[in-house]
Amino acid sequence: MTHRLNRRNFLRMGAAVPVASAILPAMTRPALAAAAGGVPMVGFIDTPANVALLNINEYPSGPTPAAVAVMHQMATNGNRYYMGETKKFGAQVAAYHDLKPEYVTLYAGSSEILNFTALAFTSPTRSLVTADPTFEQTWRVAESNGAKVHKVPLKADYGYDMRAMVAADPNAGLFYVCNPNNPTGTPVKRADIEWLLENKPAGSVVLVDEAYIHFSDADSVLDLVAKDKDLIVSRTFSKIYSMGGLRFGYASARPDIGEKLHLYGVNSMATTAVQCAKVQLEDKQLIPLRKQAMADTRNRTFEWLAKNNYSFSPSQTNHFLLDVKKPGAPVVTALAHHSVMVGRTWASMPNWPRITVGSPGDMQSFQTAFLEVMKMPDGKMNALAHPYPHLLHEHTC
Repeated sequence: MTHRLNRRNFLRMGAAVPVASAILPAMTRPALAAAAGGVPMVGFIDTPANVALLNINEYPSGPTPAAVAVMHQMATNGNRYYMGETKKFGAQVAAYHDLKPEYVTLYAGSSEILNFTALAFTSPTRSLVTADPTFEQTWRVAESNGAKVHKVPLKADYGYDMRAMVAADPNAGLFYVCNPNNPTGTPVKRADIEWLLENKPAGSVVLVDEAYIHFSDADSVLDLVAKDKDLIVSRTFSKIYSMGGLRFGYASARPDIGEKLHLYGVNSMATTAVQCAKVQLEDKQLIPLRKQAMADTRNRTFEWLAKNNYSFSPSQTNHFLLDVKKPGAPVVTALAHHSVMVGRTWASMPNWPRITVGSPGDMQSFQTAFLEVMKMPDGKMNALAHPYPHLLHEHTC
């Protein structure tokens, strides 16, 4: 692997972190964005290295060099459990958000949080109410738990229809809000979440998934956890902190709500993930630099799409929906044949595949491939088989 650690790739790994900003103080914002691509190591695992991976909302480069260094140090001591590190860092995360330690629980990413919340607060007599389209993890688990799932369409402006959600079922047990929403990338107004908390059925809980909030200008509701609302806020380091494969996240809730999640298990976190998260949480430059770099790349992509007369959701995150003006699934397959993997479609918006915003180079590859694919006859496109079928159902972020 040492042949990959040349000057160019080192700068690509570190461009959005303080190390790079110290080395390159004269870099302009476009140059910062252009340098923010990822090292194509994933090609050694499940896809060729030349494939642009724009399918599961990953950040296009890895953790910061400082975080990688501490993970290496921890890995060489991987024979030790270091269980106390989970509790200590949980308290640090709580303090970061002005919460008491007992209000925060660390998990391996946010999937466990969504799963456990659906199990704890839905049942055959208590339904789940959610938007459509949104991330479906909670409704899959709620359905497996025997619960009814009410899917309320988004409004024309891609906003959540909170009044329709409350009206959907007076016996609802759980309301799921993804802010900003996946797959549209659009923020949910804080006032709407506050209204939901005040007007939902008694005894129900609101789960706000803030996986993508760092990319956006959306207002967090973590402060409402401290006010003991009927609320769980889920956060993950899988997105802007580029720890998707390292699995690190946390739930914030008042203790009696948290205890209901704990019934399904609480484990010590991997020490490598804890230390990686700790280093990056303490890095005050990481979020603003990466947020701006992502916005620059996303907005240039939007300008290009608008110029070519394609509609897209007004995202503030690292993903968006794109209207391809025909069934989206064959377009997704055709793009894969051009070495560009993009995301799936949702049943309620079948012509709108989700596109992850990658590095500037990734998005240039997407633009080139997209123009070629949209010229293809429908019959030829529809006849294609996906070149990487093992990825289709394995990754459904």
